[in-house]
Amino acid sequence: MKKQQVKGRYEEAKGKVKEVSGHVVGNEKLEVEGKLQKNAGKVQADIGDAKKKIKKNS
Repeated sequence: MKKQQVKGRYEEAKGKVKEVSGHVVGNEKLEVEGKLQKNAGKVQADIGDAKKKIKKNS
């Protein structure tokens, strides 16, 4: 697994924790921050996945 994939998955997990925490305590700002962080992490991980796939096929 590439470094970018790991970082992306980590950010995705942190974002999910923030999102759920914000929802539980009723903090809308924290919930939105978590969603944004989760989605950014997913994009980063997907880019890492694509790079790995391209390198594998080369």
